[in-house]
Amino acid sequence: MHRILVVLPLYGGSLPIGRYCATALQEIGCLVDTFEAPDFYSAFTALKHLRVGIERLEFLENSFLQLVSQAILAKVEQFQPDLVLCLAQAPMSRQALKRLRKDGIPTAMWFVEDFRLFTYWRAFAPFYDIFAVIQKDPFLQELESIGVHNSLYLPMAAQPSFHKPLQLAEAERTHFGADLSFLGAGYPNRREAFVQLMQQGVGFKVWGTEWESEPRLAPLVQRQGERIAPEDAVRIYNATKINLNLHSSVHTNHLVSNGDFVNPRTFEVAACGAFQLVDQRSLMAELFTGSELAQFTSLEDLQNQIVYYQQRPEECAEIAQRARIRVLAEHTYAMRMQALLDFAKERLPNFGKTHADQAWPEDIPSELRAGIQELLQNLALPPTASFGDVVSAVRGKAGQLSDLETALLFLDEWKKLYVK
Repeated sequence: MHRILVVLPLYGGSLPIGRYCATALQEIGCLVDTFEAPDFYSAFTALKHLRVGIERLEFLENSFLQLVSQAILAKVEQFQPDLVLCLAQAPMSRQALKRLRKDGIPTAMWFVEDFRLFTYWRAFAPFYDIFAVIQKDPFLQELESIGVHNSLYLPMAAQPSFHKPLQLAEAERTHFGADLSFLGAGYPNRREAFVQLMQQGVGFKVWGTEWESEPRLAPLVQRQGERIAPEDAVRIYNATKINLNLHSSVHTNHLVSNGDFVNPRTFEVAACGAFQLVDQRSLMAELFTGSELAQFTSLEDLQNQIVYYQQRPEECAEIAQRARIRVLAEHTYAMRMQALLDFAKERLPNFGKTHADQAWPEDIPSELRAGIQELLQNLALPPTASFGDVVSAVRGKAGQLSDLETALLFLDEWKKLYVK
């Protein structure tokens, strides 16, 4: 079984995606550990309250991120993963990536960002062994031009155990529900578009952050514009009659940008069996058929479709059900993670061979063998797990160790000292 270390970002939209990846990797039989970068976030933000100059603050922030990178390297040393998977904006420095490459530890980044808007990928992509992205050309061509030969188109997905239909209480439906709602950040195109939608007089709710710069939307913004937890996002999707899904853009000359990548919300709403109106994207046709999503191409088209679908709830339910079936069949995080591992096996010659010598000792005492199968079940490991996998899982376990777990750790230390 493969050992995967998932490095989470300090905060932001890719944080829950990292957790979905970790869960999905476990579902397909990997031994998974996560580097909990969010644990460091409060200390990182505390630097901004020091009231020092900009240059000094930048130095301190960079020094802090170097420290976090060293903590990741310490985690790698302990866990000995077959692959270190970083999500967009994970606190991994180029120096740390160079160290991992020198030590023969493969690394991968899933860059779940718009490459045109978030351009920091140029500085980091060449140091990853695999660079997975949610866009195709010209991004893939640009990666190739800077020496990134193992790039992979890996679109977003949903986590069916989390993004699913819910039976909500009436109070929840009242709080989270609406005739029309949007959940996401207040990008310029969205702010301008939603001001115009207000004039339609529908029951419109807006959830998420970064809406304060448009005071006209203040009556629509829920919870004073706070960040919405993923659990509440699922409730919003389930409770809403029409989930509006307008992709982000920093430009306001075209409020509906007709861009390329497909955002996570598209898959998550569909997995919930909820209805959505989503703007048309160039990569959408590869992921959904026309009968599985209701798509709009302009603000006027959106306004007309809102009126149309408000009067046709049965049609909305049928479309939503078809979209859910498609997601479960083709667009889960487990499928994306399997595609990533298959790509690693194809492109990285030594992938998965790190722990080939960590089989169970032939002379393991009989009194230990008796409880091993029960221990595998308690650790959620398959019967085929190696001795090294079990030891690694025990080392990462919280709480008091059992006598068997203590004995296995002792045996592992003995092997390191006396067995070549």
